[in-house]
Amino acid sequence: MARGRAPGFENQRDEILRNAARLFANQGYPGTSMNAVAEACAVSKPTLYHYVRDKHELLMQICETHVQWLETLVTEVQAQAREQSLAPEALLRALIARFVQAYGEAQNEHRVLTEDVKFLNDEDRARLLEIERRVVAAFADAVAALRPELSAAKLHKPLTMLLFGMINWTFTWLKPDGDLSYEAVAPMVADLFFGGISAVKA
Repeated sequence: MARGRAPGFENQRDEILRNAARLFANQGYPGTSMNAVAEACAVSKPTLYHYVRDKHELLMQICETHVQWLETLVTEVQAQAREQSLAPEALLRALIARFVQAYGEAQNEHRVLTEDVKFLNDEDRARLLEIERRVVAAFADAVAALRPELSAAKLHKPLTMLLFGMINWTFTWLKPDGDLSYEAVAPMVADLFFGGISAVKA
C-alpha cells in the first residue's frame, strides 16, 4: 500500500522550488549543484530527492509551476471581467496590470523560464510551450476584441507578441529597490500599447 504524502509536503516543495529558482537565476542552471540547493533549503540531499528526482526535474517543476500560475491568472482576470462586464480595453488593461505585477512577484522564476528552458528536453519544452500558447492566445483574443479589423488582417497575434516584448523583459532592468515599482510601470505599459495600437492600420 502506497504511503500518502506527509502534511506540509506541498509547502516544503514550494519552498524548495523558490530557493532553487533563486539559485538558478543568480548562478545559472549549469552552475548550481543539488548540494547547493539542499543547503539553501536547509535540508539533506536525501530529503531533497524525496521531492524531485534530479536537477532536470527540479528545473521543469520551477518552469511548469510558473507558467501554470500565469495561466491561472488569466483565468481569474477573465472571470472577473465577465462578472463586471468589462469592456475589451478594460479587460486587456487588467491582464497587463496583473502580468506586470506577477513578474515582479516572481522575478527568479521568470528569469529561469526565459534563460534556462533550453536545458530541458524536447518533450518538457513542448509541454511548457502548450501552456504558454494558451496564455498568449488569451491576450490575442483580448486584442482582437478591441480591434476586430486587426484580427481579420491577422495582426492581433503579432501585436500581442510586441506587447509581451514590453512585459517579459522588465525583470532585466526594473529593480525592486529602484525609483519605479512594478505597480507604477504596469499602467505605463498599457498606455504605451493603447496609445500605439490606435495608429496601426489593418
